Amino acid sequence: MSVVAEKVPGAKATAPAQFGLINLLKVIAAQLIVLHHLAFYGPMADYARPLMPDVIDWLGSFARIAVQVFLVIGGFLVAKSLFPQGQPGVINPLGTVWRRYAKLVPPFMVAMLCAVAASALANRWMTHDSISAPPDFMQLAAHALLLQGVLGYDSLSAGAWYVAIDFQLYAVAALLVWLCGRFPGSALRRWLMPAVVVVGVSTSLLYFNRDPGWDEWAPYFFGSYGLGIMAWLASDPKRRPRAVALLVAMILVPTLAALVLDFRLRIAVALVVTCILFLFGRARIGSTSYWGMSAVNRLAQISYSVFLIHFPVCLVMNAAFAQFVPPTPHYQALGMLAAWAASLLAGAAFYRWVELPLGRMLQSSTTAPSPRTAFI
Repeated sequence: MSVVAEKVPGAKATAPAQFGLINLLKVIAAQLIVLHHLAFYGPMADYARPLMPDVIDWLGSFARIAVQVFLVIGGFLVAKSLFPQGQPGVINPLGTVWRRYAKLVPPFMVAMLCAVAASALANRWMTHDSISAPPDFMQLAAHALLLQGVLGYDSLSAGAWYVAIDFQLYAVAALLVWLCGRFPGSALRRWLMPAVVVVGVSTSLLYFNRDPGWDEWAPYFFGSYGLGIMAWLASDPKRRPRAVALLVAMILVPTLAALVLDFRLRIAVALVVTCILFLFGRARIGSTSYWGMSAVNRLAQISYSVFLIHFPVCLVMNAAFAQFVPPTPHYQALGMLAAWAASLLAGAAFYRWVELPLGRMLQSSTTAPSPRTAFI
């Protein structure tokens, strides 16, 4: 695993120069996801809609596509972590996947317990479809194993599905790196990985991603994730121009064919992000202390915590405003802004008091750190 790609627990909110663009994309996408959930779940958005109907409708319908940013970035950073030189080597797939699981799940389960408590509190103040029923042991166990969607259990929090899919995709990538790394010959391994990935991308975009029945499984999302992997490979400055042109063709041909066959806005967004990462993902932007990059890096650093904890916070804020605040558009719009701000503050607290301590425990109990993906 690349040391450059590792976020050391307790480190200051700075990032290598080449991560500036990625952090900016992460921050924008994370805020759109929070705003999407505010617009889609809870009564505040319904009350505030007359004040800004187009904005709320757009956030409720289209802002969720920002998840494609995380999928593509996740693939890009996994490639940087697992085979930074563009050539898969020998890894321990079980140990690598276990470290990823151990990094994702502890803070995830703390957030799920917060969501259970938030639902119990919100249920006292309002009746709404966004409130989850008290979970039983099997539902909690399914979440702990990141199998809630696969086993047919309702998610305890909006966005819980993404953590499960992120883990599946990471496991698939680690398995592919391990398999490709077992082949002899550096030249073969150098092209075997992109060939395998583009087959996976093509299969996903042309078949699995067109069938919603697969949306609890990695193949449905591997198209976007694999595009991120290909963006890392194609952006390697050590590659010859012909090799780069071939890799770009391997990105564009299956993706454009899939869009012609069945246009999906989410795949078009994934392709745009892929092109941005190919062109600028490795570019150094100099010091990260100017143009507000310190704030961007800080927000990117806490993005996983914000993603985990924002829904319980928004649920309680919705319930409080439903119970104690008049249902007028201006008051409820202010409530949405307050919930957004509270989500960021809660994310910063969750990062400091939950994610960081658990990360330190993980680092002290494992022999190798866990790679970064889209959120962390």
